[in-house]
Amino acid sequence: MGSTHAADITSSYPTKPIHLIVGFSPGGSADTVGRALAEGLSNRLGQPVVVENKAGANGNIAAELVARSKPDGYTLYFPSIGHAVNASLYKNLPYDPIKDFTAIGSVFSAPNMLVVPVSSPYKSVAEVIAAAKANPGKLTFASSGSGTSVHLSAVLFEKMAKIEMIHVPYKGTGNAMPDVISGQVDMSFPNLPSAVPQVKAGNLRGLGITSAKRSAAAPDVPTIAESGLPGYDMATWYGLVAPANLPIGIRNRLNKELQSILADPKFKDKLIAQGADPMPGTPEQFSTFIKGEMEKWRKLIAQSQITVD
Repeated sequence: MGSTHAADITSSYPTKPIHLIVGFSPGGSADTVGRALAEGLSNRLGQPVVVENKAGANGNIAAELVARSKPDGYTLYFPSIGHAVNASLYKNLPYDPIKDFTAIGSVFSAPNMLVVPVSSPYKSVAEVIAAAKANPGKLTFASSGSGTSVHLSAVLFEKMAKIEMIHVPYKGTGNAMPDVISGQVDMSFPNLPSAVPQVKAGNLRGLGITSAKRSAAAPDVPTIAESGLPGYDMATWYGLVAPANLPIGIRNRLNKELQSILADPKFKDKLIAQGADPMPGTPEQFSTFIKGEMEKWRKLIAQSQITVD
């Protein structure tokens, strides 16, 4: 009886609107791509997919909400790299990043970009490092919150350049950008989908890409690695998960639709134009990937003694 009922739920899914929870404020790359993904899912599933922004604590608020939701496929989460980092940052995490979720699939990865206001005196990565060495603990960098890829990019930068700067956390890149553009903060390391439009609009100056190779979305901006910090390499990522114990039929259906969105030339071009690379794959591959990321960042956070502000 139970399995027949489960099969019925799976085959008729979805019969009502689906909520996609995004852990950051509107205006950042998580929100932008999350909305494009929601539109693609809505078109394929025949039901509205409503984006809900639950910003704060590096995605913890959103993740906890999803972890406690019914595993029926009507509440989905768009986790970022923070999902793998939070276990090392927060002593009493109210959920388990692996056990409390069903991995559906990875969506994209993207480097970040070191940006400064156009009014800034700094024209290169080397000039930023020199200024930080001359003024220890004076230069400021904005992040989209403690433990985000924006924050970790700066921590890795400080560690490799042997400098110290002041961290100014915000509740998302959308909130941080105005203060970086106006020069209230010296610099930031936003995701490329957030940085590229501001650089193209002439609001920010792009100094360095955080990945090992240059980005097609900003080919003129050198990598941080080629600008004096060889070996520097950092990329963020996003994926799709649901609460634990999601019926396998619903999980597979969502993964199937996700793969078709990632293969869609319009969606793909939109990602690539923003400096992101589509990351197709199976639920199992995404689950393994998250575990690997948790281990990688656990080491850096321990070495750097990062604490949540």
